[in-house]
Amino acid sequence: MKLYLNLLFIFCFGLCLAQNKEFTYEYQFISDSTNRKDVSTEIMILNIDKEKSHYYSFDKYISDSTIIAETKKNVMVMPLPYKIVEMDIKDLKNKKNSFETKVGDAKYTVDQDVKLKWNLLNEFDEILNYKVQKATTEFGGRTWFAWFSKDIPIQDGPYKFYGLPGLILKIEDKTSSHKFVLKGIKNTKEPFEYPESKDDYFGKAKVDYSAYVKAYLQHRIDPAAHLTGRIPDQRDSEGNFRTGDQIIREQRKMMLEKISKDNNIIEIDILKRESESKSKK
Repeated sequence: MKLYLNLLFIFCFGLCLAQNKEFTYEYQFISDSTNRKDVSTEIMILNIDKEKSHYYSFDKYISDSTIIAETKKNVMVMPLPYKIVEMDIKDLKNKKNSFETKVGDAKYTVDQDVKLKWNLLNEFDEILNYKVQKATTEFGGRTWFAWFSKDIPIQDGPYKFYGLPGLILKIEDKTSSHKFVLKGIKNTKEPFEYPESKDDYFGKAKVDYSAYVKAYLQHRIDPAAHLTGRIPDQRDSEGNFRTGDQIIREQRKMMLEKISKDNNIIEIDILKRESESKSKK
């Protein structure tokens, strides 16, 4: 009888997998390691079909959808607030990873070689009524602890995590700086397509991972570089005159202050390269 029920479950879930799946995660993260009480939260979506998965911010999706819809009506709207810019894409068939992101005013599509070596642990729990098992891996300069469920036979998970014999329902790093927790599951009928304008499509530079890291670190050193020559001399609302260079210097100072508090990024090994680069100067 037990064998029959197991086979029935596998058959029914197989039918479900014929449909596209949408998994909702809550992502909690601490951007500033010197202020661990300041915890940010973003709702993230993992869309999975037969060949690919897309992982992105729900707020960014709403913002981009709204802008594109209003632009078609010749209406200009400001972007809605969101925290996570990056969208992660996994080619499930060929086991390749890439992501789309923005550095300054430049948009990038980046291929990244992500190979995760998992160690399965003899620890079990339950999340959303699913039996889960614990596993651990190293990625991005951090030690990670994941809880996956064989009851959902999809070898995927939030962000760039994948490769376990079941969906990752929860994963966090050893320092509890970054945590992803599954909050909901639903089937979707239509193939997933992220809302994208022609400018978005043709405006992205395809680069390898090392080129992206170089651009990212350079932006952290001088986040206002892309503004050079683009800000005219002007007077403010009170009639005070400022040159374009003065405005850029003020913008640079504010940007650097913000970056200094973004010192606990998820792939922390990138910032180790930044420290090494500065120490050589």
